[in-house]
Amino acid sequence: MTTPPPSATPPPSALRPPAAPTAGPRPAPWVRTRLRAAPLGTLLAAALAFVAVLLAAALPRAQDRGADQALRSFLDHSGSTRTSLQVTAPAPATGQSAQALDRTLQSLLARTGNTFHVDADSVVHGTRTTKRQPLLNPELSRPHRLPPEMSLLYVQQAQDHVELVEGRWPGDAPRTAGGATYEPPLQVALSQQAAQTIGARVGSVLKSAPLVDGTPAVEVVGVFSVPDETDDFWVNMDCLPRACKKAVGESYLWEADAFIGAGDLDRTDLWGHNAEDFWRLPVEVGRLRADRLDATKEEIASYVAGPTAAAIAFDTRRERIRTTSWLPELFEQAHDRRQAAAPLALIGPAGVGGVAFVVLCLAGALAADRRDAELRLMLARGGSRSAIVGRLLREGAVTVLPAAAAATALAVLLLPTPRLAPALLSAATVALLALLAFPVRAAVLLTPPRPAGRWRRPVAELLVLTATAAAVLEVRRRGVAPAGSDPDPLLVASPLLLALCGALLLARVQPVVTGWFARLAGRRSGLVGFLGLARAARGSGARGTGRSGPSVLPMVALLLAITTGGFGAAVLQSVDSNRLGVARLTVGGDAAISAFGKAELPEGLAKAAGELPGIRTSVPLWIDHDSALVGTVQRSSQVNLIVAEPRAYAELSRVLGCGPFDPALLATPGGEPADAPVPALFSSGLARLGGSGTFTLQPGNGGEVRVRGVAVVDCTPAVPAADAATVVLPASRAVALISGADRPNRWFGLGPVDGDRLRALVRSALPAAPSPSASASASASASASAQASPSPAAPAPGTQPADEVYPVRTSADAVAELGSDPLQRSAERLFWASVAGAAGFALLAVLLTLMRSVPERAALLARLRTMGLRRRQGVTLILAETLPQTLAAALGGALVAAAAVALLGPAMDLSTLVGASVPIGVRLTAGPVLTQALGLAALVAAAVLVEAATSGRRQITTELRAGDQR
Repeated sequence: MTTPPPSATPPPSALRPPAAPTAGPRPAPWVRTRLRAAPLGTLLAAALAFVAVLLAAALPRAQDRGADQALRSFLDHSGSTRTSLQVTAPAPATGQSAQALDRTLQSLLARTGNTFHVDADSVVHGTRTTKRQPLLNPELSRPHRLPPEMSLLYVQQAQDHVELVEGRWPGDAPRTAGGATYEPPLQVALSQQAAQTIGARVGSVLKSAPLVDGTPAVEVVGVFSVPDETDDFWVNMDCLPRACKKAVGESYLWEADAFIGAGDLDRTDLWGHNAEDFWRLPVEVGRLRADRLDATKEEIASYVAGPTAAAIAFDTRRERIRTTSWLPELFEQAHDRRQAAAPLALIGPAGVGGVAFVVLCLAGALAADRRDAELRLMLARGGSRSAIVGRLLREGAVTVLPAAAAATALAVLLLPTPRLAPALLSAATVALLALLAFPVRAAVLLTPPRPAGRWRRPVAELLVLTATAAAVLEVRRRGVAPAGSDPDPLLVASPLLLALCGALLLARVQPVVTGWFARLAGRRSGLVGFLGLARAARGSGARGTGRSGPSVLPMVALLLAITTGGFGAAVLQSVDSNRLGVARLTVGGDAAISAFGKAELPEGLAKAAGELPGIRTSVPLWIDHDSALVGTVQRSSQVNLIVAEPRAYAELSRVLGCGPFDPALLATPGGEPADAPVPALFSSGLARLGGSGTFTLQPGNGGEVRVRGVAVVDCTPAVPAADAATVVLPASRAVALISGADRPNRWFGLGPVDGDRLRALVRSALPAAPSPSASASASASASASAQASPSPAAPAPGTQPADEVYPVRTSADAVAELGSDPLQRSAERLFWASVAGAAGFALLAVLLTLMRSVPERAALLARLRTMGLRRRQGVTLILAETLPQTLAAALGGALVAAAAVALLGPAMDLSTLVGASVPIGVRLTAGPVLTQALGLAALVAAAVLVEAATSGRRQITTELRAGDQR
């Protein structure tokens, strides 16, 4: 062996450093791998979190929007006068000018803008004389020889609201006296209608009675017209657009106010020797918020009489400046209205919140059961519980948090409202629940088993029962929304607590009852019914869970949804029923036609109205409000005399629930003499004054009729006032004794009549050329003509077109008017949206439970298929296994909803929701409760049937091909 010489060069490989060890493949990230392993489950979890968070974020914003809209609508209907700040101060003795008024206005506006804002474009301010002065010009109009009176106003915004017809506007430049004793007249502008009424024109110099220091005359330099007298600018300035009539005893005189210019401001106080400055600051109702109502009330109270008022007096140097406003009282009324509607507005969201909570817990529990083997394997290979829960939290965060963020952003975008915190808090709470439901359940499953404590469930159920009893007792004692305070959450949750008690009771009873039915089915031939009922009684789910009965959570979800929906539907049914009753009493039936004064209806109109489609009962009658009953303890009492056909009027009274009576009481025996007293119904108010025996009735159109009281009624449809003194006579006797009683002046009808068709019938019955008015001094024939077609009065909104002479009202119009309040509509919309959400979540709870048991059920059906089970029998088996719990929940939910109405209904005040004062309480009717229960049960049954017919077939096919690999 030869050794290479030292000078030999080593090979290149000998010069390379040793290679580093090659790193192994990096493990795939846990979260990504786990989510990719179950994409459908990941997508469904994200969808569930998205829907739950969307509803959680949307409900508070919908409540805020409804409350704001109701507040603003209520204030708008109150009128601009009641929603303005009225500021007054004595006019300064010297230095009065438009600039001084503007400076004070700036000081007043500077104190607003925090919780309330003033519409600067609608501010009205100026100076007015506080006492009208008589005008002594002989050429002016003097009815009853009383001279017209005038006050003067300077309003800076006046020229923007009038149109100059003749002359010019009073000047703004100050005018000085031309000599030692000469005082130039004050320049004024009169409205065209006022000038025509009092007989003034451009150039007229109007003189007043001289006072101690002298009173300047006024010169009419311009005449203007008012384009829109309904403009809020003219509020509290009624005698500016037109002359007003002032009653003085049995006489009257004209009052006509006039505008002056800024040039005469320093001499305004000479007219009556008293003037005051005023500022009307209309609050922007559209910017008020219901959630800041208390703060707004406090700030306005400080503006009226408080630190702000003192600061304004100091800044303006007007010690006697005063501010008044109706807004604090209106805010208090709005708060009371919101409290009254709060139960219905809160019970619905509370119900959907409870059902959503159950569904999220159920989804977490089912996910943990599905992955039980995987989690236990991780624990057996050395993983700690905290590490496993941390991985599950990261896995859920990737799924839940983006869906929650997107849902919150969508709710904020779809329902814009200034307040963001409640929506964010509600969304964060639901997102946290969706995130923690699965990890918490997994931690419980991985906890080492402890000895079973049989006392835990009874104690928990006893606590729920105690809380429910306390809530029900408090509701019966104080009501759902105690007066003077916000609704108590425990009281609002009382229907949910009742539903929870019912679910816990049903969870104990339902397996036992289903087991009885299973044993009965086992005695009969056929396996499907017995097997399905037995599985329903035993429960299904993951193996190894030791479940001895069906899951309670789906039943709780169903009962919560049915109870909430049934209770709220019963409340709304009572609201509709009360609203219809109030509307019928207001109208006098389902439809009514009236004649003004003592005029009668056109010939044949009552008969034609009674023949309209839908009219079941037609009641023409004659009413006289000027009759007198002689012989009472007051000797003579003014009464309302009603002449009607007894049977029809009794039917009207019975349907309206207003003084029902037996029509046989007003019947006249056949052998009774013609001069016998006429049987009569007396109202309760009149009966207290009447005593007993026979009375003399004196109709307003003359004559006398002897009457005898045969019964006392507490109410009568024609005059439903509680304290009204009313006498009802049968038409068969009264028409022969009372002149004109055979020609009705009122008509009432019962039945779903078309209001437009009835109005068209009335218009067709009008004379060809009805007289627009009747004069008191006309001849008898002219008076009769006027009575046949009297002048129409101002119609109520939505009840009578302007061209109708005889007003027509229907109960449908009155119901729509009562239900037009946005507060009512908002509460109803929110409730029904909540009911729909609760039903959807309850259905999802059933489907989640059904989907969890699909593998086990598919294996069973596959084995039975090999033994000859037909496909239709497989569907029947699935229904027999699933529907007992659904039907039990529907029946239990209906009973619990009925119990909730019976226990909680008497404490609910529905007046605000109805729109009128009604007795406290909710009536229990089967329709609304059964509709909710049966509707949700049918929905669940349909979903189960669809699932059984689709996914079941696919799972069975898979089992038959692959075999049982478990």
